[in-house]
This record gives sequence, structure tokens and C-alpha cells, in this order.
Amino acid sequence: MKRTVLLGTLAILLLSVILPSLAYAVPAKASDVEITPKITVKGPAAMRKPAKPPKQAATGVLGELLGEGADKWAVIIGISDYSGEQNDLEYADDDALDVLNALTGVYGYPRENIRLLISDYITNNATRQYIENAINWLKDNEDVGDEVVFFYSGHGARGKANDGDKELIDEAIVPWECTAESLIWDGELATMFSGFDTSRIIFIFDSCYAGGMTDLKAEGRIVVMACSENGLSYEFESVQNGQFTYYFVDKGITVGKADYYDSIQNQADVTVEEAFDYAKANCKYQTPTISDSFTNDLLP
Repeated sequence: MKRTVLLGTLAILLLSVILPSLAYAVPAKASDVEITPKITVKGPAAMRKPAKPPKQAATGVLGELLGEGADKWAVIIGISDYSGEQNDLEYADDDALDVLNALTGVYGYPRENIRLLISDYITNNATRQYIENAINWLKDNEDVGDEVVFFYSGHGARGKANDGDKELIDEAIVPWECTAESLIWDGELATMFSGFDTSRIIFIFDSCYAGGMTDLKAEGRIVVMACSENGLSYEFESVQNGQFTYYFVDKGITVGKADYYDSIQNQADVTVEEAFDYAKANCKYQTPTISDSFTNDLLP
């Protein structure tokens, strides 16, 4: 009898440790689900003439820089090859690779501190489970004062989900499975990113309905979204990128077109807000949005 009671007590203790980490592992129940791919524009589509953005998100004043000894961590997701053949995109994986190059080449992120999740036709490593695992990996490694980037490019979705928030209509990112059951809803993402030690987190979404990802906002965070809550996102054959990523990352950051404020001499110092302003001024068909709870401008 004592042995049975002891085993039962141990089982309860184990469950009390395991269950909190699995709190978001079960997909939220949802109805009226609509999965919407980016719109791919074929051929030599006319892009806007590069425009200098009006002062919008950027203040020209640098906020607190990353402290000495702090680490930089990132999860980068770009899904072009979805399950089946009818759901594929063309350039979401290119978006992810360009973000990887910008973080390592411009902002000095160590490659070993980045998880890259793309479907590469051999290993479908952008499933819901892989994405959850990557966020857990971030949470296990980040610390107070560190910097975290979470980037997603792919399909967007919306519907009525029981995901822990009070929204009537919810938005979601779409893992490789591309099913209603696999979607990761905005409320779920907010739960996944709760309890992080650092508040310095940058979220970037290049997908339809991205503007609804404001569930993730919190003090110290920036949520960068490629379009409005009800808007669509586009990718262009002519630049082989999502339009927003092309202007935000490729032109704005990597080429440095968004560097309007010379905050630090002789150093690449494109802030998140500068890159956003440049992308918003140059995107057509879609209206990028931002939720910025970081004091002044954030230089990764």
C-alpha cells in the first residue's frame, strides 16, 4: 500500500513538472477557418520608385543598446513548400535566408544562436511541432538583457479560435501541414512567448492578415507586420521575395537604404523603425503596420 501511494505521488509530481511545458502543445479549437496564401505576382512587375519615407515609426533617437555580454537569439521561419502541391509559395524560403544573412552579416548574430526552419523538399522541418520546439529552444537559452528575433514568412490564416484571448476573429501563422488543426494562433503565440526573461523581442510577420499579430505586444517588444489585419501580402517574381521582406530586409537593412539617421558614425545602424518606415513607403497593394513598445529606436 505504501509503495502504491508513493508511486502515485511521484506520478503527480512528474505531471506537475511536465504539463506546464505542454500547455500550448494541443492546437486550439477553431471554426470558420480561412487559410490565405500570399499573392504571387508573376513577370516583371513594376515596383515603386524607391521613396524616402516620411518620419513615422523612427524617431532618430537610439534607444538602449544591447548590453555588453548579452546574447542574440533568433528563430527564422520561411515556408514555400507546403504539404501537397496546391499550397506552395515561391519565395518565403528566400525571405528566411535573407533574414538569416542580415542578422549574421549586418547585426552580428552568431549562426549557432539561430534556428532556421524552412521546408527544403527533403526535410519538412517547419511543422507545428518543430516551430513549438524552436520557441522552447529560445526560451531555454535567452536570458535577461538578451535580444530575440522571431521571423515568419508564409501563409496567413484567420478564424474563430479558442486560443486564450478575447478576440472575435483571430489570426494565425500556417505551419507546413497547412491544415486548420496545425495553425498556430496569435493567442497561442502570445502564450508561447510569455515568461521570457528578456523583454527585448522583435517579431516580424510577412503573411496575410499579419496586422492582427498585436496579441504579442508587450513592454520592450516590437511587432512588425507586413500588412493590415484584414490585408493580403504579396510576393514578386521580379525580386524573388515577399514584397515586405524585400524592402524591409534586402533593401532597407542589407543594402542600407533605410539608414536615414546617422546615429553611430562608421557603423551600419539601420534600426527596426527605420527599416519599417522604408518598407511602408515602398510597398504597394499592402499597408505594413507596427506595434512599437520599445523606447525610441531599436538597433539590433
